Amino acid sequence: MRRFEETTRRNIADACANFRRLPELAEPHALKRAAVALVLTSSREGNTAFLLTIRASSLRAHRGQWALPGGRCDAGETPIQTALRELEEELGLRLADDAVLGQLDDYPTRSGYLITPVVVWAADSAAILPNPDEVASVHRIALETIEREDAFDFVAIPESGRRVIRFHYQASLIHAPTAALIYQFREVLAGRATRVEELEQPVFAWK
Repeated sequence: MRRFEETTRRNIADACANFRRLPELAEPHALKRAAVALVLTSSREGNTAFLLTIRASSLRAHRGQWALPGGRCDAGETPIQTALRELEEELGLRLADDAVLGQLDDYPTRSGYLITPVVVWAADSAAILPNPDEVASVHRIALETIEREDAFDFVAIPESGRRVIRFHYQASLIHAPTAALIYQFREVLAGRATRVEELEQPVFAWK
């Protein structure tokens, strides 16, 4: 168990600092830039968890799907600025720059985005206020959940030569990009530099 305390924050910050992201391309990327926040907070039992949302059914894209808080980068924004802004817009959670513990690898999506995951520590998340226009529900998932051997699996599909990653959570199957980003975070916690950009999304998420 990882208690939600300063020692855990330091350990995760060290793991993020030791992780070497893939270098960004020298030339401008054709994909649109986006960022998500992998928010670490306290579970009801006082252990460390991360926040996962279900997107509102009224959204134009990916409605009703599991997702990390985030969205498209505005002009001139860094991924960190985007992740913190989207976190406040979606969950009413305002965090300063010093809450950021690190960034994981960019993940290119089939729908034309390049997503940067930003790991943040939310010392006080009691006042989470989901925006109903964007978020249907918010869930706290203990880190132990993603560290189980059976938390993730990989399947083949006829439409691609790449493996589809799936995160098994309760009765749900959560797919890439969300599953891929969570999986890499799990690997970073274990000290493994596992790359995920080649992990595939299911066909329904290609649009």
